[in-house]
Amino acid sequence: MAYHRYAIYFTLPKGPLADLAADWLGWDAAAGEPHRHPELARLTSEVAEITEAPRRYGFHGTIKPPFRLTTAASADDLAAALAAFCDAESPVVLHGVALGRIGSFLALRPVGATAALDRLAAEAVVRLDQFRAPPDLTELERRRAARLTRRQEAMLQRWGYPYVMEEFRFHMTLTGPLSEPDLAAAEAALEAHLVPALPAPFTIDALSLMGEDEAGRFHQISRIALTG
Repeated sequence: MAYHRYAIYFTLPKGPLADLAADWLGWDAAAGEPHRHPELARLTSEVAEITEAPRRYGFHGTIKPPFRLTTAASADDLAAALAAFCDAESPVVLHGVALGRIGSFLALRPVGATAALDRLAAEAVVRLDQFRAPPDLTELERRRAARLTRRQEAMLQRWGYPYVMEEFRFHMTLTGPLSEPDLAAAEAALEAHLVPALPAPFTIDALSLMGEDEAGRFHQISRIALTG
């Protein structure tokens, strides 16, 4: 399959939690196929509507945000570089992850210290940046619509994305922006549907090379263990 953008994400290993998350979002990026949404009580809107924004990305935590390849590089080059990177980096063990609100959407966020994870993400941004083509004007304008700080604008110009380095906050998105009633209802539903399956500790044990297809959905191309 041909992809027009690539990204480096953390994705879940195969198992019950990955299945629950794919059911919730309605898209399994590892298998490259849709899932049927669960029928849950307490919701004030359909799951498909609540999860529309994050669905195309699959359930993930961003490490290096989506980018177009430079004309001098191939997807195979990127895959080889990611494999070499993962071979030199160790897994990151978090105390856990917890369901929480980020503005008007819900996500899983780390519990406890994140210094090791922040360093891993920063290293990936820097060391794989040779494969990233600069963002075009349309993308820059879309990012700037969020009223970036001066530091975020500098990150956008240098790394193609405003929320990297010290602006990075690892999270795994579960909903799009919601009204307060929908947000509260989705939070209650996820407390029952997903939270009981969350492991503690929570280990970032691999990084995944992702590709975006012509329909805008991301697929897991490979999941590479951190073995350093």
